[in-house]
Amino acid sequence: MKNTHDALFRTLADPTRRAIFERLCREGELTVGAMTARAGISQPAVSKHLGVLKQAGLVSDRHEGRQTHYSAQLGALAPLMDWTSQMAGFWQSRFDDLEDLLKRMVQ
Repeated sequence: MKNTHDALFRTLADPTRRAIFERLCREGELTVGAMTARAGISQPAVSKHLGVLKQAGLVSDRHEGRQTHYSAQLGALAPLMDWTSQMAGFWQSRFDDLEDLLKRMVQ
């Protein structure tokens, strides 16, 4: 499980990859050409980032003739969502303990 988290965090840590993933989430299935048109980077760079996203399971591809269409795989974020929920619970508990301590100190 840790390797899954590490791979997802590492993949999404890059701002260009994160922007590509976010765009696919917002706009749905896109070709490399469509993504390159507004990405501000070259087609080979977009393709390389898509390869990393695909390897992490964050995007899937579908071939149609000479074009490849990419789409976001939101289910791949489940391990990060679980981890975030666990961390939120951990910190909420710590803040509750701190609040109790501060109340006792004031009394």
